[in-house]
This record gives sequence, C-alpha cells and structure tokens, in this order.
Amino acid sequence: MNVVKIGRLLSLCTALGVCSTIVTTDSAFAKPATKMVGGAAMYPSKNIVQNAANSKDHTTLVAAVKAAGLAPTLSGKGPFTVFAPTNAAFNKLPKGTVPTLLKPANKATLTKILTYHVVAGKYNAASILNLIKKGNGKATLKTVQGEKLTASLMGKTVMLTDAKGGMSHVTIADVNQSNGVIHVVDTVLMPK
Repeated sequence: MNVVKIGRLLSLCTALGVCSTIVTTDSAFAKPATKMVGGAAMYPSKNIVQNAANSKDHTTLVAAVKAAGLAPTLSGKGPFTVFAPTNAAFNKLPKGTVPTLLKPANKATLTKILTYHVVAGKYNAASILNLIKKGNGKATLKTVQGEKLTASLMGKTVMLTDAKGGMSHVTIADVNQSNGVIHVVDTVLMPK
C-alpha cells in the first residue's frame, strides 16, 4: 500500500492499483510533542498529576499537591496552566519549610502557595509572550489562588514575579497535558 499525504488529502493506493482519496485534517497525522522532564516522558494524553508523578524533578511538588488535597482537581478536566517548581526550587526555601508545609495543620497555607502556581485556562508560551507584548513588556496572570503573577521577558526567558517580588524563570515551557499545560520553574512563587 502506498500512502501519500497532500495537504488535507490522503491518497491510498494498493498494489492492485486501486486508489482512494480521503479528506483529513493535518492534525490527524501530527503526533503530540512529548517532552522529557525529570528523566521521564510527559505524555500529552495524560493529565497534570499523572505526568508530574513520573518526573524525578517534581517529587516534592507531587507530595505537596497530595498533602493539600489538590490531586483530584489537577487531575480534572481543566484546562489549567501550572507553573511547576522543581525539587531544587523547593530546596531554595528556608530549611524546614517544606516538611512544615506538608503537615496537616498547614494545609491551608500549602494550598494557598500551590494554587498560586495555577492559572485557569491553557496558556502556552506563545500566548504568554503575546500577553507580554500587548502589555508593553509585562503580563498579569490571575492565579486560582486569587492573587496575580507578573510575566515578563529576561532576554529570551519568561520570568515570573510573585506578589512578594520574588522571581522565577521558566526553564521548560509548553509541556502539554490532557487538561492543560505545565511550565517548569526554578523558584517557588509566593503569594502575600
């Protein structure tokens, strides 16, 4: 069988010379991009929690999401944009912060911090860059937590500034999920 794709037309020809043409969309042949994060493939067919759980760089984030009771939400339909701090990002916090946040007594504070990393809707890098351009160098993103993050460019890197003036770089952008997109960041963002 000989298969030839021409734009939206697909021509199938068998060895017997019988040919047929099928109209299709280009996306029928496009494989979703699979990125590697933390040594694991991030599959666009899986949700945010499923993929993050496979990343060796996000074990702290996954433990925090579970401790805060956010796994069902972030496994849901979405779409969500998640700025996902790495283990190294959590390690930048003062010593003892992470174990303290993971305690049941601190669930509200942990939830506030984690939901500050989530924006409702799917904002890929191109859409964030477009917002930055439209905002004359800055874009404001309202988080699920309710406060805002400011996105800007530092060279060619998207920089996020939190409510306390802390900054985080997007180190891996556009990790597509079935229910949104993850952008890996190098610093934990803090709400007021």
